[in-house]
Amino acid sequence: MKRLLVLALFACACASGAYAQAVDTTVCAVLKSPKSFDGKIVRIKGTVVAGFDYFLVKDSSPCGYQIDGIWLSYPQGTKGKAGPVALVQIQPAHNFAGAYTAPTRTPVTLDKSKDFKQFDNLLSQAHNKGAAMCLGCARYTVTATLVGRLDTVADAGLQRDRAGKITGFGGFGNMNAYPARLVLQSVADVTPKEVDFSKSDEITKGDAPVFAVGGGDLYDPVAAAQKSAASLAGSPAGVQATKNIAVFPKPGEHNGVSIIYGSTTETEAKEDALGTKDSPDGILFNCIFNLNRLAGDAQARAIMHMGQHISDMRTPIAGNEEPPLFILEYNAWSMTAAAAIGTGQKFLVLPGGYLLWNSAWPMADRTNSMDEALKNFLANEAALSR
Repeated sequence: MKRLLVLALFACACASGAYAQAVDTTVCAVLKSPKSFDGKIVRIKGTVVAGFDYFLVKDSSPCGYQIDGIWLSYPQGTKGKAGPVALVQIQPAHNFAGAYTAPTRTPVTLDKSKDFKQFDNLLSQAHNKGAAMCLGCARYTVTATLVGRLDTVADAGLQRDRAGKITGFGGFGNMNAYPARLVLQSVADVTPKEVDFSKSDEITKGDAPVFAVGGGDLYDPVAAAQKSAASLAGSPAGVQATKNIAVFPKPGEHNGVSIIYGSTTETEAKEDALGTKDSPDGILFNCIFNLNRLAGDAQARAIMHMGQHISDMRTPIAGNEEPPLFILEYNAWSMTAAAAIGTGQKFLVLPGGYLLWNSAWPMADRTNSMDEALKNFLANEAALSR
């Protein structure tokens, strides 16, 4: 009995000691000096937002950086419900010419407590009251105390030499654009806040969606996106849309781009590993979609969005090879909206309740209205700036 008591006390001491090793910090402190936190277990109180292609921890007020949030991931095997709807992740191809060494990271075990289950459930609830297509619109944001392992890099995204050749990359999340990632270990002090969609809901009230609610095995989102591109024929948007769809491989073709259906939230060891396939530029672009939160034509919009991201990364504008994430997202959302407009969609709403497209807007006001909505969304909801 005495031996069992000693072992029990030892186990409690180890558990409390491991938790005590967590470093208390803030989102802003991490973003100011990411490398100094690499591999550390940290405790952060922040606000978590889940959107179309982001899953972030933000501070209570802006930090003033181009990317004002830390990417959030669950450990592999969590089977959580929350997270982004879609994202594109970069991986070195088998023929990657740059120097690359896969990082070694200490595994994280998630405490699937009642707090975590509440946290995950709240952030996975979609807003679905309005008649408009609402891509990645979560019903709640959550303020909580998060403990987890921080992974960081000095330079996120793709790096190129003077000739434009890709020589390296780093980072996490969508387009590997985020310099810091928190792999979750535990959650506490969960406080939800319902997102205000009242303005967009009021505008779309009583109107039936004009987009298809299909899906299933017979629905081909790439073919649907091609139809969207065809509807824009004869315009600059149509030319770009056609290029965006062309990045996705035809059956039997291997061009370094893959479409994967599965979890968009979990961090997996294979993300850091060298790929098994070759690619024209030595980089694999893995487009991951959560079909549980994409129905019918929403999948086609997601294809168009990710296609723009890949186009911007693979064939950037000369002299603007490394644009900020704000510009990359602005481009992708503009193309997503163009696809919606071209197919006769009446409304398009963004996370946070921002109305990006309303077919009832006067022709003279449409460009300015879309520009204002998109800039406000990127700055206030997605935590990005130029």
